[in-house]
Amino acid sequence: MTYSPRRWWAGPLDVEGLALGSVEAAAAAVNLYAGKPGLFRTTSALTAAAFDSFGHLRIAGRKPQGFAPLSGFHRTGDGWIRLHANYPHHEQRLLRALGATSPEEAERRLRSMAALEAEAAIQSNAGIAAAVRTRSEWLASDMGRAASLGAWVAFEFADGTADGLGLRDFGEQSSGGNSAGRGSGQAEALPLRGLRVLDLTRVIAGPVATRLLAALGADVLRIDPPAFPEIEDQFVDTAFGKRSAEADLSLPGNQHRLRQLLPAADVVVAGYRHGALDRFGLNPRELLASHPGLVVVTLDSWGSAGPWGGLRGFDSIVQAACGIAHVYGKDNHDGEWRPGALPVQALDHATGYGVAAAAIHLLARRREAGTGGAAHLSLARTAEELFSLGRNTERPSEVSAPDYRSTDSTYGELRYIGPPLTDGGQPLDYPFPPPPYGGSPLAWV
Repeated sequence: MTYSPRRWWAGPLDVEGLALGSVEAAAAAVNLYAGKPGLFRTTSALTAAAFDSFGHLRIAGRKPQGFAPLSGFHRTGDGWIRLHANYPHHEQRLLRALGATSPEEAERRLRSMAALEAEAAIQSNAGIAAAVRTRSEWLASDMGRAASLGAWVAFEFADGTADGLGLRDFGEQSSGGNSAGRGSGQAEALPLRGLRVLDLTRVIAGPVATRLLAALGADVLRIDPPAFPEIEDQFVDTAFGKRSAEADLSLPGNQHRLRQLLPAADVVVAGYRHGALDRFGLNPRELLASHPGLVVVTLDSWGSAGPWGGLRGFDSIVQAACGIAHVYGKDNHDGEWRPGALPVQALDHATGYGVAAAAIHLLARRREAGTGGAAHLSLARTAEELFSLGRNTERPSEVSAPDYRSTDSTYGELRYIGPPLTDGGQPLDYPFPPPPYGGSPLAWV
């Protein structure tokens, strides 16, 4: 499909290609599942707005809060490092790792350390940071080599077979199957209505995926740990159409209730660091062994292989490590070079739509084969997809003005952006506004 405009963000990489490709993957998967090729589509304007949904959001008239003061790029003794401290517990770990009691003291400590030294110190204390590397430095590292291998979406099926799909492969997969002709007119019922999704995700990528599944009709139940509540503004942006529960899964009673939810679930989406939920019986292979019809999709920052496989991370941190921040770097007004960032949290959003595509693809396969399967994505692998698209040399053009929606909620009146899909030519929307955080029971409707 040809999109106009094809470029709307400034910068050297084809972020638009990544954005459109990931949304197209989700559209192709749901069209395959619905049996109506072409029913769900996207546009440049819808995709551009959806990838900046947080920036467009207004909560009772105010802009949501962005990065915390300690988050961002910081000078070191020999270069730059990027920190992430939006969550209070992450800020505390950063300060402890640097032997500091304030962000100002942390800044001074960093300037006396090498970037890789600071990175190692912070990571070893469960903090979140990455030295700003060049692209060649990343690819020469063990972690960079591991991230560059494999497919964007790695599938593992209940029968023991495996497969992988790239950013552009979903459209080819949807060209066959039980199609009922090209879709025309809105679907009589949303295609995922009646399906249940257990949402064990945080921050952006995973919640974006389950937000789209909710828009397509699924009953989505999100579970968060009480000890580490989600940032409210971030939750509001990604919780449309879901229910929200809090549960400490380390407690035996909550583990029992979780086991009661699983037999009736169709999809489990998990978005914590690799292996973090295994102790609760949520390893994909264990889940499939106990529930062969289940669809399990996991995502993390660094992938399951490589020395950082078990580390925490975020979109901004992956950008710093893999070379994106260096590619987007430039001299400031004082002539000092400074690293840069993508115009939006594109790795998060693209991975999120990839997760949704993978889940729906597995649901379509389950309907034919009778068994479920697992899929895995990572932000680092999505970054490799972005680099594989090459440079975007077109001049940026304006997209149509965003289609703002509004709704009342427990957080006040919300101005928001809808999903990046049309249903038979009509804009898709979310079934209801974000719920009160943690206000839902740990049970299916």
